Amino acid sequence: MSTEAKKMTGFPSQDRPWMKYYPPHLIENLSIPDNTVSEYLHEHCPGEDVVAIHYYGVDITWKHVFKMVDKTARALRGMGFGEGDQIPVFLRATPEFVYLLLGAEKIGASLLCRDNTLEENVEAVRKSKAKVIFAHDYMSQEELNTFRRDSETRCVVTVSPYNSACYSATPEHIRTAIDEYYPEEPAYGPKTLDWNVFLELGERFHGEVAAPRDIDRPLFRAYTSGSTGPSKQVIHSAHTMIGNLHQMNFYGSSDEFRPTWLMTVLPPSLVAVVVAMMLLPMASNKLLILDPFCRPEDVDLEMMRYRPNCWALIPMLIEIVMRNGRVPDDYDMSHLMSCGAGCEAYNNNQIKRAQKFLEDHNCKAKFTTGYGCSEAGSNMTLPMSPLPLGDGNVGIPMPLSIIAAFRPGTHEELGYNEVGELCITGPGNMLGYDTPKATARALQKHDDGRVWLHTGDMGYVTPEGVVFTLTRGSAPRFGFPDGELATLQMENRLADAEIKGIKDEFFVIVPDTEHHHHFLPYLYLVLEDGYTVDDVREAIDNCLDDFMKPVEIFSLPERPFFHFKTDRINLAAQLVKQED
Repeated sequence: MSTEAKKMTGFPSQDRPWMKYYPPHLIENLSIPDNTVSEYLHEHCPGEDVVAIHYYGVDITWKHVFKMVDKTARALRGMGFGEGDQIPVFLRATPEFVYLLLGAEKIGASLLCRDNTLEENVEAVRKSKAKVIFAHDYMSQEELNTFRRDSETRCVVTVSPYNSACYSATPEHIRTAIDEYYPEEPAYGPKTLDWNVFLELGERFHGEVAAPRDIDRPLFRAYTSGSTGPSKQVIHSAHTMIGNLHQMNFYGSSDEFRPTWLMTVLPPSLVAVVVAMMLLPMASNKLLILDPFCRPEDVDLEMMRYRPNCWALIPMLIEIVMRNGRVPDDYDMSHLMSCGAGCEAYNNNQIKRAQKFLEDHNCKAKFTTGYGCSEAGSNMTLPMSPLPLGDGNVGIPMPLSIIAAFRPGTHEELGYNEVGELCITGPGNMLGYDTPKATARALQKHDDGRVWLHTGDMGYVTPEGVVFTLTRGSAPRFGFPDGELATLQMENRLADAEIKGIKDEFFVIVPDTEHHHHFLPYLYLVLEDGYTVDDVREAIDNCLDDFMKPVEIFSLPERPFFHFKTDRINLAAQLVKQED
């Protein structure tokens, strides 16, 4: 037995075996700075005359960003916002969102973002007690009336998608997409205020703008998407956001040139979008290209137009690029130096198809999968492991974070390769939810004195320090003592079998109405032309354990998405309704 092996305790939280993959110069003296987000960006600014953001034909310098943050902060004061207030923002990832986030930090307020149904958005505003909201100028009069009727909203500050853009430089397909957002009757009248008029309010405000400096006060409140369960408000401070951001600000960097970073479609109502897809490139000397009004189905056109070095991808986007068939066979994707997908689990079949697509187009980057959640501030792992991708391999914990598996419902840490609930302790963990009870369930102080985030995800850590994810939550099947329905593991059984006729597959797990706290699996397939479910049924049964075998198998023309994830929630609702 080697000296190194003797030192191993058998518990990931104590051994932290993943640290051997980090270069000493990277982690030496690595600690989270006690900065506000603005201070952090100032410190990492490559020069005020350098372009920080490109937005539809307009290059926005760092000098302009800082100037607009100051103007926005003063205007927020002029509107009556102050320390501790919540500012509801329903914007796409436009430059104005960045100004509002940093402006809110300056006055001691927090942004409140939600991208669910109108009723749920109104509920969030009602709870915030805010009298002013921010939205794009395509908000309908009916929507504004609903906010005014069911919350304390008295005014909406409207932002045109073209406010920071050059209209003539905006491609026609983007302009068409923007036009489609406008209803027959957009919000109008004295209860609406144009963004530029809002800024003028600041010019007439002469009181104190900046609040006392506090990096631990709430800064960003965002609701989970609701795609895997009830939507919850996650609260982060400048400290927790930088706690995540600072650990990965070397990602996608280059010593030879300044990389470009494309951010398409995804809304800043998601924590990962703000931290990992907007602030990260800005804080790591990359040119952030904001492209929020691109239709999801047109992301391939934008990729070919901008030819980015880094592209903030999710499974839905790479699936669309491959599905559209508009990327020419001879298109050279070697401009991508980092390429991967987070957001949801990616099975072996999906990984294989994505990697082949990239290789066929001369992309030198390896397609990787990541793991994270809103509650952890975004990323929890980095794809730096020596093991092959697939089977749920999501890389290693970030250098200042610790991930371990615990026996579900307990604080008992499990050893290597033992499946349990994945938990994380580290500087990126949220302040909490907006209810103490929910916060107490998620953030728990263990005997080691650390506060651990209990994610609800099932997985394990290998002796090499690599994290593997299997499924969301425990889902036992009745009649099978060891029949735990691990979604990704089941999908990979089918993927690895390479059953002829199957292009794509995914499981949907629903409650077993006849057996409390037990679940049932249903399988959805995308089949090759000419194949039916009956053609592949026997092969499916042959590669699954008895407890994994689906109650029913359904065929779909293509994988459906909802809130940027595989639409399991609506399919599950249909199945439950069908059972009733």
